[in-house]
Amino acid sequence: QVQLQESGGDSVQAGGSLRLSCAASTYTYNYCMGWFRQAPGKERETIAIRYPSNGPTEYHDSVKGRFTMSQDSAKTRLYLEMNLLKAEDTAVYYCAARTDGPCGFDSTKFRYWGQGTQVTVSS
Repeated sequence: QVQLQESGGDSVQAGGSLRLSCAASTYTYNYCMGWFRQAPGKERETIAIRYPSNGPTEYHDSVKGRFTMSQDSAKTRLYLEMNLLKAEDTAVYYCAARTDGPCGFDSTKFRYWGQGTQVTVSS
């Protein structure tokens, strides 16, 4: 079982930056890890995934070039660096882990989730 805890959410002005963290209870090197968000009244959106075993990272088009997903050397903490924030980035942000099956953007395949952290961007 993997426990995840996000932090770093805040209220910022458009054009600003934030760095979200996700602390995992275990080594996640071999897991598919992802960042997701859900805005009020909208479906959950997959914004970035990292393939297992130092695999590549892929981004949703809406955040490509602005957001960067990374991991610490101990492979127990995930980060999401968010730059050039826009009002439409306002959402609750979640990290999640998929421990079996192929890595991909389907959020329903991720088994372990954090509780989320709120990001609010004002224009």
